[in-house]
Amino acid sequence: MNLLASIRRIPLTFRIPAMVALLMIVVSAIISERVLSRLYETQRQHMAAVAGTYLDGLSMALVPAVLRGDIWETYDILDRTRSTYGALAPLETIVTGRDGRVLASSHPKSVAPLAELPEEYADRAPEEDGMKIDWDKRTGFGKRELVYQGRTVGAIHASFDISHLIAERREVLNTLLATNAVLATAFAVVGYLLARRMVQPVKTLADHMRSGTSATLLPIAVEEFPSREGEFAELFHGFNALVEAERERSALTLKLAEEEKLASLGRLASSMAHEINNPLGGLFNCIDTLKRHGQDETVRQASLSLLERGLTGIRDVVRAALATYRPDRSGRALTLQDLDDVQLLVGPEIARRQQTLSWERCPGTPSLAALSGVAVRQALLNLVLNASAAAGDSGKVTVQSRVDPETCALVLSVGDNGPGLSSHALEVLVATDPAPASRIGNGLGLWMVRKMVDEAGGFIKVGTSDIAGALVEVHLPLKNPLEVNNAA
Repeated sequence: MNLLASIRRIPLTFRIPAMVALLMIVVSAIISERVLSRLYETQRQHMAAVAGTYLDGLSMALVPAVLRGDIWETYDILDRTRSTYGALAPLETIVTGRDGRVLASSHPKSVAPLAELPEEYADRAPEEDGMKIDWDKRTGFGKRELVYQGRTVGAIHASFDISHLIAERREVLNTLLATNAVLATAFAVVGYLLARRMVQPVKTLADHMRSGTSATLLPIAVEEFPSREGEFAELFHGFNALVEAERERSALTLKLAEEEKLASLGRLASSMAHEINNPLGGLFNCIDTLKRHGQDETVRQASLSLLERGLTGIRDVVRAALATYRPDRSGRALTLQDLDDVQLLVGPEIARRQQTLSWERCPGTPSLAALSGVAVRQALLNLVLNASAAAGDSGKVTVQSRVDPETCALVLSVGDNGPGLSSHALEVLVATDPAPASRIGNGLGLWMVRKMVDEAGGFIKVGTSDIAGALVEVHLPLKNPLEVNNAA
């Protein structure tokens, strides 16, 4: 498996030429084996034909002498045929009689008359064509029985030099190896060039897709397109269309998110205007009182105290709104004051609807530096506003924040006594693959909550609240056990 994994990591531009070269080597080995086998059979048949001609001609001349057992005449025939068959150049020729003993040989010094047939001849039984070739000793052995009137009266044994056949085989083998090596190299080079050219569009596409993980996804330039129209050109056009669609979707998402934020601010602004306008009337009355009765110490102190309380309330409301919607503080870490500001922001809306708000904040002062203050504030604000809208006039809304020591997470729970969440809202909050922002419509606030939770690595649980309505729990990991200990 490790070897296979290592092979797969090799670039395709090298794997294809290597596979082509390997295929050429295998094909060359098979072709070479078949060529050499065919050459072997051809050489053997040629050798058997030539040797057969020699033995046939010699047997016709030797039969009378062998019948008479005439050794000298047999020697004379062997000597005279040596010049006749000089081109064949047999190494040695031995004639045996009826008893199998040597009657005569072309080299009488090495094989004496009436001696036993040498083992190198006796141990080599000829095949069907009368030949037996020993390639290791570079010698071919032939045998022809001498038959007279259907009876075997002797035999001729001959050995032939086959060095020229071996040399021919070696020359053919070297030619095959050289030719196959050249062809394999040529095909490997051509395969490399073709593979590199074929893979180049894929590499270009992969580089653009890889760059999109760390930066903005860029379309493929026209000069990088293939020179000819085809599948890769269509793929590049499709990629560019996808990049353009993604850009439009991102722009639309940002626009919708901004519109949702402005819509939330607008809903709050109407209530906040009422909340600010009420104390302003009292403040103007205090100023009028100071103008008329400012010399009275008691009246002056009471009026100044009322002015301070009214201005402090207005300041807190404005500060909370700025902290939520001012973009230059988007990187600020979450604090418990952010949660208190959400309570202050939704206060006018709750009062306008004559609702009951139960707000329970987590005890202690944990450091929530792992979470974004603006993102969590906005998400909690959206959940509370949705719960207020679901609860209706004179309804009930519950908000609880706590730190779960088991999961090391900040848990924000928002409940109401409304009719419950719709199927569309459930899909946005807890679906494995929620719809993109461009198709959310009126549920963009919930989509922003889901997006914040996913980016923080948390999760959302949906259930039924204690007051018989919907309950949404947002679990945000703190990533630091010390934060849990501080909050416990």
